[in-house]
Amino acid sequence: MSEKTLEGSGKAFLVLLLPISFLIIFLVSTWKFLLALILLLIGFNVWQWHQWQQWCQQVNPIFHRLLQDTQGRVTPMDLAIKGNFSGTIAKRYLDTKASEFGASILNSEDGGPVYYFINATILGSILESSEPAKELPSQSVAQAAPILLAPTLAQPQPEETDAELLPPATHEEVKIPLEKQLVFGSLIQSELAKRLNVYSSTVYKRRNDPDFPEWSRSRDPDGIAWSFSRKSKEFFPLDEDKS
Repeated sequence: MSEKTLEGSGKAFLVLLLPISFLIIFLVSTWKFLLALILLLIGFNVWQWHQWQQWCQQVNPIFHRLLQDTQGRVTPMDLAIKGNFSGTIAKRYLDTKASEFGASILNSEDGGPVYYFINATILGSILESSEPAKELPSQSVAQAAPILLAPTLAQPQPEETDAELLPPATHEEVKIPLEKQLVFGSLIQSELAKRLNVYSSTVYKRRNDPDFPEWSRSRDPDGIAWSFSRKSKEFFPLDEDKS
């Protein structure tokens, strides 16, 4: 039994030794070819990376102008149309920039990604739009009573997250007529946010949306639709006759 066991072990060793021997012979005879192939693949990847970096340098000015025009809110379609290239490349470029600058990526209503880039200029624009209104010689808007109007129960409300809704008021609010609020014929971002009973950041995110007038109408206590002017950075009522 002992001799048979040794014989079986020897055969098993030969079965393993033969493939290993063939592999060693193959590597010794073809190592130059394999090394050249590996170097070729590395060189190709380096060349592709270099080409991508050069292309990004050409697209950067377009991307920077688009950021200023859209106040940091960019979609792959916007960049693809502006730069005249495919949406897949535009998305890859935006993913690279989002990782580089720590941008926020949210999904729009149609399911597409929206990239939010915040720089010093855009942040300053947000802060300016949240400043109190200009003062009149006889009366300033800052001296007016608070304008925190809760939406009426009869109006249908769109679904909102808890982070977007303001907490319920702890004191009785004073309702001021719209014509007194519109001292300059318009409202700034913080004033409109109080009127719609949402946070100022919610108005900022939605103000460029196509459905912003209908959304603001659904939250306005008087059912008034509002539109945003990028030039003056103020909000104007579309249906003043309803006030």
